[in-house]
Amino acid sequence: MTHAALTPLLGREFDPFLFATIGDERDGPLVSVVSAFARLDLDPWKEAASLARMPADQAKRRLGTLIGSLPNGSVTGFSPEIVAARLIALLPRAGSVNTATAATLRPVAPRSQLLIFVGLGVLALILVGYFVFARGSNAPGGRPDAPGATSEPAPRR
Repeated sequence: MTHAALTPLLGREFDPFLFATIGDERDGPLVSVVSAFARLDLDPWKEAASLARMPADQAKRRLGTLIGSLPNGSVTGFSPEIVAARLIALLPRAGSVNTATAATLRPVAPRSQLLIFVGLGVLALILVGYFVFARGSNAPGGRPDAPGATSEPAPRR
């Protein structure tokens, strides 16, 4: 599945399609397009964008195949082809949405890598601050509480 950070690049224009009902689950609630794609281990927004870029007939065939490949008997109701035709009509037109392909999207580092880089950056800032402060106290006119420093002014010559 695509990293979740990529999905904000796709807008809410896919919501009517993704949250539409496919049919009733045999032993439970209604099945939506987003839940069906998740069951098939597909990124729902990426798949919706892909379907929006396809010609309508090709998109209907693809979606019908996906609906038909859901676990045996998990969705009851109309045939996958009829459901697919109804759902494809809910997709926005390809030219009106941000349907960037996966190849044009910049890869996003996993969250753990980002936390490591942020942590290293903070550590570097602390070390730089420490060394600047420590060097400043050794210079003439440094901290008055430094070893060997007195509160009396130096005698004039």
